[in-house]
Amino acid sequence: MGAVKTKRMPRAVREQQMLDAAVRTFGNRGYMAASMDEIAELAGVSKPLVYLYLNSKEDLFTACIRREARALTEAVRAGARPELPADRQLWSGLTAFFTHTARHPDGWAVLHLQARTHGEVFAAEVAAMRAEIVAFVTQLILAAAREAHRDPDLREAEVSGLAEALVGAAESLADWANATPGVTARQAATTLMNFAWAGLGDLMAGRHWTPPGDGGGVDAPGAQSEVTSPVR
Repeated sequence: MGAVKTKRMPRAVREQQMLDAAVRTFGNRGYMAASMDEIAELAGVSKPLVYLYLNSKEDLFTACIRREARALTEAVRAGARPELPADRQLWSGLTAFFTHTARHPDGWAVLHLQARTHGEVFAAEVAAMRAEIVAFVTQLILAAAREAHRDPDLREAEVSGLAEALVGAAESLADWANATPGVTARQAATTLMNFAWAGLGDLMAGRHWTPPGDGGGVDAPGAQSEVTSPVR
């Protein structure tokens, strides 16, 4: 194969071009199967130029993870508009999440599958992104719960587990939506809202489900959950 002729362009632009090609290749082929030759050819540059800009396959993959993680967190933060009621904030944030993962399926594959399964260094990058999103969702739910309960001292620990569960469900649903023809971001967000908001809405109203044997709970079809005051 002859040397690839490249046009002069700013380094930052060229680097993004390489990252675009790398994300596409890693997302489709997987980290282990992807080759620097393949990435260079797709980017329209020489392999030595890829190494010159991004040092190694490992550094290139890390750069891809960081770029895609930053783009996803920015999309979610921009989507959840703080002036909206709590359910609309969550809805708009989820819609932004599913819209982004649908528009960037290779980037989502890099984050949710490839990075998590090819070493601790890569997994740590994704874990940092996920922790940021969980913290953001925790604060969103916490603010709404404090306002609903008129309790400014409601503890973060009481809602952080809900945020973890919600983010985990969103991640799984994004995989499903991307693999299921015809599912839109709006449909995915609606599915998760229907699954999650009924419970969160009860939390906002101070109604808690309790396990059987703890003085309440749902232990038979049609049974109603016990209404309790918020746990302190």
